[in-house]
Amino acid sequence: MSRLLIATNNQGKVKEIKAILGGFYDEIVSLKDAGIQLEVVEDGDTFEANAVKKAREAAQVAGCDALADDSGLCVDALDGAPGIYSARYAGEDASDEKNNEKLLASLKGVPDRSARFVSVVALVSGDKVTTARGEVRGVIAHKPSGNGGFGYDPLFFVPKLGQTFAEIPPEIKNSLSHRARALEALKQKLG
Repeated sequence: MSRLLIATNNQGKVKEIKAILGGFYDEIVSLKDAGIQLEVVEDGDTFEANAVKKAREAAQVAGCDALADDSGLCVDALDGAPGIYSARYAGEDASDEKNNEKLLASLKGVPDRSARFVSVVALVSGDKVTTARGEVRGVIAHKPSGNGGFGYDPLFFVPKLGQTFAEIPPEIKNSLSHRARALEALKQKLG
């Protein structure tokens, strides 16, 4: 029986991954489902390095295939920041609100507010590592809007939808998100 461990406890991610990769595995479980506590230090200098590190450590602990992702917001005018530091942009234990406040302060008076959400997924199966990347472009709004999502979603405005990620219903966001695009790209590689 083939088993995939998803190196997360985020049930939203688990549901999304199961929906996209369910046909490739008999069983897909989260860290919590498997009774595994895993804290991986994300010290890589790219999304790819962090995703691969998490997936490798999870696979080693679980003894089965493992999938991990690393994602973040890259703002063009800030040379790609916050990037891999998205979760801790305003400090190690900063809240989403503090990270958003710092981002808005960093962009004060900056006309170019173009940005992209990036996600890299890494699948470790034995000695084989497969990665895939997904991106979605948008712009940073001047103030937060919407109650859904998390992280930078209230500031990430998608012009073609006329809404922020926090205003879009979850099923629509999940169908066009950077993570969904990375998972679809991975699915294509798995064939």
